[in-house]
Amino acid sequence: MPFVVTENCIKCKYTDCVEVCPVDCFHEGPNFLVIDPDECIDCTLCEPECPANAIYPEDDVPAGQEGFVALNAELSRGWPVITVRKEPMADAADWDGKPDKLPFLER
Repeated sequence: MPFVVTENCIKCKYTDCVEVCPVDCFHEGPNFLVIDPDECIDCTLCEPECPANAIYPEDDVPAGQEGFVALNAELSRGWPVITVRKEPMADAADWDGKPDKLPFLER
């Protein structure tokens, strides 16, 4: 059961999670991270590292965000792998916890 990055990562893009990933399954887009479900080994290390609480096991994705399972799979095929922590987006604190951020996802 792979882990999934959900909506609250959009426009925050904290990267604390990528440093603890032993298999480099995170991919980086302009304002969002995704997890490659084929690479994720379900180690659970990333979930507690996310300051925005945006990472969930696939079976526990919050109601209404199930589409992020397919979105992670799709975007991980085209976005580059990220393995090193970077600074979050400049206004990440302002966006953390805001609902309905999917329209702001940059591909």
